[in-house]
Amino acid sequence: MVGLIVSLVFEWSALAALTDTPGTGGRLRAGPEDFRVEEVPAYGLSGEGEHLFVLLEKTGHTTAHVLRELGAQLGVRDRDVGVAGLKDRHAVTTQWISLPGKFEERLPAFQLEGVRILETRRHGNKLGLGHLRGNRFVVRVRDAAGKADQAAATLTLLTAKGVPNYFGPQRFGLHGLNAEEGLRVLRGESRLRDPRVRRFLTTSVQSLVFNRFLSLRLERGLFDRLLAGDMAKKHDTGGVFLVEDAEVETPRAQRGEVSATGTLFGKKTKPLTLDAGELERGALATFGLTPEVFASRRGDRRLTRIFPEGAQVQPEEDGYTVAFTLPKGSFATSVLRELMKTDVDAAEGPGEDGEEGE
Repeated sequence: MVGLIVSLVFEWSALAALTDTPGTGGRLRAGPEDFRVEEVPAYGLSGEGEHLFVLLEKTGHTTAHVLRELGAQLGVRDRDVGVAGLKDRHAVTTQWISLPGKFEERLPAFQLEGVRILETRRHGNKLGLGHLRGNRFVVRVRDAAGKADQAAATLTLLTAKGVPNYFGPQRFGLHGLNAEEGLRVLRGESRLRDPRVRRFLTTSVQSLVFNRFLSLRLERGLFDRLLAGDMAKKHDTGGVFLVEDAEVETPRAQRGEVSATGTLFGKKTKPLTLDAGELERGALATFGLTPEVFASRRGDRRLTRIFPEGAQVQPEEDGYTVAFTLPKGSFATSVLRELMKTDVDAAEGPGEDGEEGE
């Protein structure tokens, strides 16, 4: 049995890396312009309808802060604003939001330093959480002169093998402490009352267990292999199926056609069974947890690996710029950690880059 780990604090050093190539080291986020995130929409806009879609570019603001300012300046209610996902404050980010069409005339009055309106279009439906295909990241890594070829070699491996789909430090807050308070919420011991904050904190506990489960798979050579009892997901169609014969299904995983999923525990999601279930129970036991503690959560399944698209590395005088597109819900820091082999963003836990919520 895995020994009990008392700490619930996020630490990169506790999570196995996939690649054993040398890290480039380097420094991120010397300024917001060093970290750019562009939302990739899930669908095109019709140009007609009762909802006004607004393409925003923001620097130095969280998505939530911009939406609060919109509400205060234009008088739009929170529930009437649509957003596909959250974006980081410490970056230049581009994303769509939707407003009721009646606010189109008021929109030119909206002003907020660091925020620009790039485009507006009409559409028939409100934008919903998760209504995006993914995010395009363009990241400058400084203090890594002469390391561009090294980064490119590792990125080539990640494109072929996939990236461990860890939840990054953004999910765990300043100094990685969110899961500690999240567990108090789940146990009914927290005095916090804000429902949104309580939900976010409890997701960090789910995420911590998932990360441990994924790390165990890497440690045991199971990143591109399947176990009996796994719930595997097809990358082309999104279909999920129970793995009954691991030897039959593993070649599909090694070709990148399917990948294992991990459990984000909750009342609507059944734990894994058989060999995969034993591994999952080991991940829970690491933190002294059982599935029952997550009874207040809905639950979900999450892919254990993702494949970057459009990956590129551009040499710079003091380092390199790396670009790639990830599916929604994935973290750029999981890629950057493999390239740099450092505790990417772990000290500050700066924001929400690429995080899309449940």
